[in-house]
Amino acid sequence: MKSLGKKIRLLRHQKGWSQEDVAKRLDISIPAFSKIETGITDINLSRLEQISNLFEMSVVQLLTFNDHEQEQKFVNELDVVNKKLTDRETEIIELQKKVIELFEELRHNKATA
Repeated sequence: MKSLGKKIRLLRHQKGWSQEDVAKRLDISIPAFSKIETGITDINLSRLEQISNLFEMSVVQLLTFNDHEQEQKFVNELDVVNKKLTDRETEIIELQKKVIELFEELRHNKATA
């Protein structure tokens, strides 16, 4: 739930709203909303729908929402891993070529011996 709370806090900051603003819109106390953001309180489905409507998104969008910086970090990490994989594939191809060349050389040497 802490992850969801962080998402809600991020969305609240993006809107420029205080905890008090959101608490009033949700018709709950500020401490109750604070517990949602910190992950102390579990959110029931009706509250989740209320929060998603407040931020003009579906419940699925709210649950799967990611911080752009975090997404970019994952994309960058994926790029690095893909580059390493491509480099390894190139290395394997070069090694395969060397094995074929050595095999051909051995076969040639046996034929001439």
